[in-house]
Amino acid sequence: MIPKAIFGRTGHLSTRTLFGAAALSQVSQAEADQTLELLLAHGVNHIDTAASYGNAEQRLGPWMATHRDQFFLATKTEQRTRQGAWEELQRSLERLRVDYVDLWQMHVLVDPAGWETAIGPGGALEAFIEARRQGLVRYLGVTGHGVNAAAMHQRSLEQFDFDSVLLPYNPAMMRNPQYAADFEALLAHCQQHNVAVQTIKSLTRRPWGSQPQTHATWYEPLTEPAAVQAAVDWVLARPGLFLNTVGDIHLLPAVLEAASRFDPATNQTEAAARLSPYTLEPLFV
Repeated sequence: MIPKAIFGRTGHLSTRTLFGAAALSQVSQAEADQTLELLLAHGVNHIDTAASYGNAEQRLGPWMATHRDQFFLATKTEQRTRQGAWEELQRSLERLRVDYVDLWQMHVLVDPAGWETAIGPGGALEAFIEARRQGLVRYLGVTGHGVNAAAMHQRSLEQFDFDSVLLPYNPAMMRNPQYAADFEALLAHCQQHNVAVQTIKSLTRRPWGSQPQTHATWYEPLTEPAAVQAAVDWVLARPGLFLNTVGDIHLLPAVLEAASRFDPATNQTEAAARLSPYTLEPLFV
């Protein structure tokens, strides 16, 4: 059974392993249907998608028409202006076949210039606040990739009281002293203010090199069952964190099974030791 935890101040009891719907970006509807059946079988009750994830919102739409009450549903926009974000939200609601989403997030909000636009006058934040006022979204969040994600999220939270953040978290990334310090500072702030913390890139082994790309992930993933278990354990061993699943439907079963086997007595030191035989390199430098 995948463990559950309250998703920040939303009050929703989410599975700590959230479905990252980027995995649906290039799949058929039949493949998406099989994937969503797998989520139900494992009790996953939280889906995280984005307007920029290829066909993901369209693939989720038929399921939301019949299973909306079984999922906390999140989506994202990379639009930085009020009008652009508002128009994209309307398209997302149409594709998802829903009247509202539970969480709407400013996606990859890590570029300082884009941040200034989004947070400033006429920026996406105005659309976010209005959408929440109208009941089109319930909660608001920010997401980011890269080594400055944690620091930029801290900046965002100091400017506006967002309900969630999403950023990379894996052993290789946390070997970067500055990123680790920024992550810990952000986590402390989020715990103090009851902001949900979602993590991504848990299965990162290293960037794709010259070898053929064998998976839909934009990094070479860990695939060995023992490595997948150790990577999932390493994230879940940190209380309060949520793990967004891998962006490949063929790796998803292994991640869900690992999450189901997670032992609450596991600590990160022990999980890291099990990862030591594998060469892990940071995806972002």
